[in-house]
Amino acid sequence: MDLLLISEYILIVALAIFSLATIRITTRKTTAMGLVGLSGLSIAVATILILFKNIYGLAFSGDIALALIVLGPVGTIAFSKVLRGGG
Repeated sequence: MDLLLISEYILIVALAIFSLATIRITTRKTTAMGLVGLSGLSIAVATILILFKNIYGLAFSGDIALALIVLGPVGTIAFSKVLRGGG
C-alpha cells in the first residue's frame, strides 16, 4: 500500500470521529451550538467526499462536496436572519 493511501484512510477515520463529536455538539440545547455542530458536520462530510473522490474515483462526490461547502454557510446565514427577525 502507498503511504498516501494509508494516510487518507487514517484521515477518514479521524473525520468520522470528528463527525460524531459534531453530532454531539448539535444536540445541545442552544440554537447557536446547533449551528456550530451542523457547520462542522458539513465540513467533515465534504472532506470525506473529496477523499472518496481521490481514492475511488467517484466524480460525482466532488460536486456534492462543493454543494455542501457553498450551501452550508448560506443556510446558516439565512437561519440566523430568520431567528433575528430580519426577514
